[in-house]
Amino acid sequence: MNFALGYQQNTKSLNSPVPQPMEAYGNAVITFSRTTNHFHTIDLHYTKQERLLDLSKKEKMSIVPLGEAIPTATPHAVSVSLPTWSDNIGYEEGEERVISKLASGYPRFVIHKIITDFAGAILKSYGNPDSQSAMLFPSLRAAQTCSEFLLSSDKSISRKELHVIELVLDAHKEHPEFLRRISPSVSAILFPSRASSISKQYWQHTGDGISSRRAEFCHNLFREKILVGKSTIIHHPNNYLKPCKGPKRYQRESTNIQSANSVQSHLAGEQVSQNTSSSPNSEVYESSQFLEERFGRNLDVSLSEFAKSAIRRRIAGLLAGEDKSITEKISNVSNAREVAGLTENDVYLWPCGMSSIFQTHQMMMEARGALKCISFGFPYVDTLKILEKFGPGCLFYGSGSSEDLDDLETRLKSGEKYLALFCEFPSNPLLKTPDLLRIRELANTYDFAIVIDETVGNFINVNILPHADVLVSSLTKFFSGECNVMGGSSILNPNGRYYNSFKMIADKRFEDNYWPEDVVFMERNSRDFLKRIEKINKNAEAICDILNAHPLVETIYYPKYVSSRNNYEACRTPNGGYGGLLSFRFQKPRQAIAFFDRIELLKGPSLGTNFTLVSPYVILAHYFELEWAAQFGVHIDLIRVSVGIEDQSYLVSKFEDALRFVSDIES
Repeated sequence: MNFALGYQQNTKSLNSPVPQPMEAYGNAVITFSRTTNHFHTIDLHYTKQERLLDLSKKEKMSIVPLGEAIPTATPHAVSVSLPTWSDNIGYEEGEERVISKLASGYPRFVIHKIITDFAGAILKSYGNPDSQSAMLFPSLRAAQTCSEFLLSSDKSISRKELHVIELVLDAHKEHPEFLRRISPSVSAILFPSRASSISKQYWQHTGDGISSRRAEFCHNLFREKILVGKSTIIHHPNNYLKPCKGPKRYQRESTNIQSANSVQSHLAGEQVSQNTSSSPNSEVYESSQFLEERFGRNLDVSLSEFAKSAIRRRIAGLLAGEDKSITEKISNVSNAREVAGLTENDVYLWPCGMSSIFQTHQMMMEARGALKCISFGFPYVDTLKILEKFGPGCLFYGSGSSEDLDDLETRLKSGEKYLALFCEFPSNPLLKTPDLLRIRELANTYDFAIVIDETVGNFINVNILPHADVLVSSLTKFFSGECNVMGGSSILNPNGRYYNSFKMIADKRFEDNYWPEDVVFMERNSRDFLKRIEKINKNAEAICDILNAHPLVETIYYPKYVSSRNNYEACRTPNGGYGGLLSFRFQKPRQAIAFFDRIELLKGPSLGTNFTLVSPYVILAHYFELEWAAQFGVHIDLIRVSVGIEDQSYLVSKFEDALRFVSDIES
């Protein structure tokens, strides 16, 4: 591709210090010392100001080397460093020099090695690694839905080639109370390897796959023969399910048996060896004690349930006082959503943002029938794929203009029926905002639901639930900020015309597949959500001011500057800003490449991180459909910036340096 070339890059070594393995948990950071082989807890009773100051400092990184996790030294990182334009193209084209260096990636696009290792172990025990592959899901229903997708997508696959295996706690053993309470399970679908690309589509589009933390926890149980295969294989040939072997006993003389006597710490990502002694009579007690010490202390079930409630209340706009203990009983002291009757029971938590969209679509089809949907405005890539592939189809309005609404109204007047209209407020990456007032009028008149994705806008900046029947969001992004955990949410509007039917089906269908460890991290990360958004808003406007004043910057995409600003203003909260996502284009593609390669900020997929993250978004999202995307104004040389909470002067200096570099090569 010509876009990979254009100028001679001025390269230099940019090394960042790598911190010791650590992850935050509640009000503490648990670190692992390689010297003492012990865990150490550091108290983190931050004030909001101290936490913001710490976050603004710790991610002041130069360019992280290709393929390293972002954030660095984070076992469950959500992004990966792709520091040059050619690296991003190389990633899309599968170049060995790029792919071989990937330590992680965005979890729905690059399946975490922790998950693939677990899948490989299951395949080795129950299948044929030479001819089969495996995908892992948190529930049997998700695995079965994947199997139906495989069958409908590839007619050469027969049912007898698909095998679903449930891994559950061994019913013949005694287990600690905490394990019985969380009842960890994984459902694996085994399929012919030739269908791997199709299974990957399901994983990417739906967000139904397991998280890396769940995989890490359950893989350890699987190694210990505590999690075993349940005889629920669907359409399997005779003798397919291999008998599970009994657990290995802890031997007195064993000093380094990794498979039996070692487990990973889920917070530090390190292995710890332990010498134990046992006898047949003490095995149950010892196993229970071992599991409680190695798993239970990092997976407080009661804390997880409190955390879920706190997250739901925070999302509903009901929880005020960010530093409140999540174990305190708190009355509804706020109603930031300004929707009468809204409670935390109207909020549903999902393992990731796409799961919230996929499950909402499935719920609505069950409630109202399988009708076509409307996708209004240029959406995030997988939203459109869900509407196109998992239902009767989709009417796509990629421009999201008033003319598009005119066309839709004409269709509706002629008798066309639709299930729902899906839109983003504002959209990613063009930051356009739809005319929700007019859309609401059309929905009321012609009987369709409205689903709004508020990931980019968020309720601190915009109040859009009154216009929606369902509000969806990726909590992975701004709500978390830390880039170390996935999550999603959906909210039912209690005043919506479909609320009763949606609520009944939603409660009937809902599976709580949000892994407890992920929940605890999400709750802790989101405590200072309000303060972070306020800082991000200010930083983003400052960067836009710099870009707007530069003669080589042709277009800025930001709610404050785009033609649909009035639609945004109609829903902006009294103290709300314009958000932390912006995109822009230079006059010439080579200028975009020069800027991207030069800027000394983190560069990789995802958005909403506490640190500024720069991306050639269109390459990563639409590389194999560039002409199609371009007709809606989404061009290959568009640069997207997710603005963080760094010191504003620091960010300004980085942008000014990169812009100066572009000016120099053009002079």
